[in-house]
Amino acid sequence: MNVVLCSDDMLLLEHWEKSINRKCTLVYELDELYSLKDSLVILDYSVCNSMCEQILSKLKIENRVLILDRTPNIEIVKSILRYGAKGYGNALMRDHFIVSAVETIMDGMVWLYPEFTTMLIENISSNKENDNTLKLNVLSDREKEVALLLKDGETYKEVAQKLSITPRTVKAHAKHIYTKLAVKDRLALALLLK
Repeated sequence: MNVVLCSDDMLLLEHWEKSINRKCTLVYELDELYSLKDSLVILDYSVCNSMCEQILSKLKIENRVLILDRTPNIEIVKSILRYGAKGYGNALMRDHFIVSAVETIMDGMVWLYPEFTTMLIENISSNKENDNTLKLNVLSDREKEVALLLKDGETYKEVAQKLSITPRTVKAHAKHIYTKLAVKDRLALALLLK
């Protein structure tokens, strides 16, 4: 899959390409995006801004879009996900976050900056009709504890502290939970259990 970078800020393009550590196609005009196929487009939100929804709807379905913003906010996340973006984060985030976003999106999943995942989970209203105990029966007791904390928006580090285990152990439990409950990430887990 080709990685395409679109921004009018040369330093930002340089930062993204260096972070990804692979040759990328640079695009300077939004119109050039519409002819792309089988590409991961990393788009600077300041370039598309109010036209973001229109651009996302025009990009062919076989492309995946990661939008990076210098001043990210939760309302933009909600909007762009609704229109088909596969990821959202801070335009100036550290290299490992950019790499994680690219790998996750290339694997066909959605990637959000961790704080936004937590915010979205916290905004999901609880459904009292949902019988979580039946869904959690396939999990071990420790996995149930981890799952319930994750569904409430706790990060791996916070879960580790509350349960007096390492974040690495939490990640291992989370992987088993996601597999057993057939979900891909914390957000999907929260949606399933709330």
